[in-house]
Amino acid sequence: MSRRARPLAALVVVAALALAGCGGYDETEPRPVKNVAGGPVAPATPQAPECDPAGATRSYEPTGALPAAGAMPAGSTMAEIRRRGRLVAGVSADTYLLGSNNPFTGQIEGFDIDMVEQVAKAIFGDPKAYELKVITAADRLKALEEQRVDIVVRNMTINCTRWQSIAFSAEYYRSGQKILVRQDLADEGVDSVAELDGVRVCAPTGTSSLENIREQAPDAFIEEAGNHTGCLALFQQGDVDAITGDDTVLAGLATQDPYAVVPPQETFTDEPYGIGVNKDDVDLVRFVNGVLERMRADGSWQKSYERWLQPALNVPATQPAPVYGRQP
Repeated sequence: MSRRARPLAALVVVAALALAGCGGYDETEPRPVKNVAGGPVAPATPQAPECDPAGATRSYEPTGALPAAGAMPAGSTMAEIRRRGRLVAGVSADTYLLGSNNPFTGQIEGFDIDMVEQVAKAIFGDPKAYELKVITAADRLKALEEQRVDIVVRNMTINCTRWQSIAFSAEYYRSGQKILVRQDLADEGVDSVAELDGVRVCAPTGTSSLENIREQAPDAFIEEAGNHTGCLALFQQGDVDAITGDDTVLAGLATQDPYAVVPPQETFTDEPYGIGVNKDDVDLVRFVNGVLERMRADGSWQKSYERWLQPALNVPATQPAPVYGRQP
């Protein structure tokens, strides 16, 4: 079969994505890129100062042990959240495995939602004491700046440009850009970005995934969609043969389509995910970092990863080590 031939098998209807038009991933900020050989290449757009990896992921160190649930320090951001009676978190509802609406229960669930539950549990003693606000990727920074949410947990990459507008927790997951292809193409050896010559590849409009794939695979035929949900629709209609994006997002797409596979491959970008917080709420950042430290100690991060991501990614992983030392 030609690499650009449409599959003859019946197309799969995506049932797990409940909110059409909300992108599972929309990286509009520059990020570090690696070329196919593994060496660095210049980012597509200029970065802000202090964009070495350690500088970008450096967060605020927790100050002592976490307070007991229900006993937040007087005057703290956490005490204000407790008085309100719920943690408000900005999330995705259509990024399968990370944050997506379960059509059978009507509940949003996934790896990112587990992070929300752990923060709620630390403040209230109740992991369900939260309100989820579904936001687009483009709305993540604004939602925090306008204080419409307390935190954003929406597969958001930490970078120095975003640090100018918001604050981040320590890194809670390290993702990277890969490709998803039809199974028959994988069988033919199309298993990395270096093998995309003549292949029709989809990436969301206005994202650095799109910029990266244009640079890394200049002889591919690039198609654009509004988000990764749109890319999956094009893939299932036979209009594209591959999709590119974060490995976590692609894993969720592959789980929904028996003709899709994410071949074993090296990532060609680094995507450190962080929990976003309003820039002025440094105490909440320190608190969230304490929650992440506790998740490392009690194994809850590992349990969440093994439930949501490991079956699809098919690789073991451990929680990233935090980098501290940032000063207000």
